[in-house]
Amino acid sequence: MTRRHGYALLAAICAVVLAVSAAIYVGVGFDDGRQTEKTFTGGRTPHNSAAPASTGTWVGAWSASPVGGEPGTERNGLAGRSIRNVVHTGIGGTSARVTLSNLYGQQSLSITHASLAVAAAANNPAAAADTMRRLTFGGNPSVVIPPGRQVLSDVVRVPVPPNTDVLVTTYSPTPSGPVTYHPQARQISYTAEGDRTEDVTGEPYTTQTLYWRYVTALDVLSNESDGTVVVIGDSLTDGVTSTVNANRRWTDVLSERLRDAAGSADVPRYSVVNQGISGNQVLANGLGRPAENPSGLSRFERDVLGRTGVRAVVIDLGVNDILRNPRQVDPDTIVAGLRKLVAQAHARGLRVVGATLMPFHGHRGYRDDREAVRQAVNAQIRAGRVYDAVVDFDQALRDPYNPRRLRPDYDSGDHLHPSDKGYARMGEVFDLQSLKGAAPAEL
Repeated sequence: MTRRHGYALLAAICAVVLAVSAAIYVGVGFDDGRQTEKTFTGGRTPHNSAAPASTGTWVGAWSASPVGGEPGTERNGLAGRSIRNVVHTGIGGTSARVTLSNLYGQQSLSITHASLAVAAAANNPAAAADTMRRLTFGGNPSVVIPPGRQVLSDVVRVPVPPNTDVLVTTYSPTPSGPVTYHPQARQISYTAEGDRTEDVTGEPYTTQTLYWRYVTALDVLSNESDGTVVVIGDSLTDGVTSTVNANRRWTDVLSERLRDAAGSADVPRYSVVNQGISGNQVLANGLGRPAENPSGLSRFERDVLGRTGVRAVVIDLGVNDILRNPRQVDPDTIVAGLRKLVAQAHARGLRVVGATLMPFHGHRGYRDDREAVRQAVNAQIRAGRVYDAVVDFDQALRDPYNPRRLRPDYDSGDHLHPSDKGYARMGEVFDLQSLKGAAPAEL
């Protein structure tokens, strides 16, 4: 071989190496609190990690909106403790990735170790055999998340069954300030002292909590779903008063019905993720910067449009705009806010199903003028002036003998939130075919 030919061969080899490296390096997983599809799939591969499978559709298997900073963690966060979040999947897949959020942190959050595993049994911190995977971020086992940001993990290959619990565990050795959390989990999670991130027995996890911390989404690569339905709502969507550890929110019922009907005529193959926040309003934010319990309008882009594989949106908001304002709210103001949400979804080509506002006579916040506002909002929703399709929760759950209040067996007892039976009814009356199709064309 001549020297000239040797140089040519060497140059060709270098070009191939650079091309392969460029293909492996996909992007960075930080952003301003909105979901990103950018992921690292190369770099170092710690034990229990694997390259992602290449077939299927990325969809949301679970999610929870960040609500605020956890009280009592303002100074030290949860430094020196492993946080094992238990989340429940609506759909299964062959690979998974998670989103971790430091939205409400006031300083950088250093995660030095994180893992994902399928739970050995329901409501249990132990991992199923051979499912423990170390999470990485750009190929690294640790990541620093700046305040106000979130990060998407690398993909790990692990069989994730539908309708099962998954364990997402993080460890931070240093103080990080307020812990970004979701307080109304209706699901018991766990903490342990020290770095027990890859413990499979669950034995060190002796402290229980009803919060989800840091983790805000679990995505899976699935052959069972073609997209994600994102439900944005308040406590009625969050599942407040539903039985803890039982997955009896109305969105769980909807998810199960869609999964069972997969492949049926006119029923889309969708997963469901729940973006409910207790006390949430269409119009008004909570206190703080960033605002805790952010309004539907302010969080719609991040919590709905930013979810993985979103194909349809369900909106169940408006009751708190009536209950939490000392003065009577103009129903047209609430409806205008709802229409703004719909317009954002339509701009992305997404179909929107909206819910009527359920009755609350007997609740401490009830007043006749507030009932008049609820009725006026519902009249516009039923007239087709707000959404592409309507699910009439009001009609389905109200007492036929007193339509201003919930039917007694659908009432949890506080005259606002449903019982488990009431939540089941909400999921059962939802027309699955109403989710099919895109947004109507703008004239």
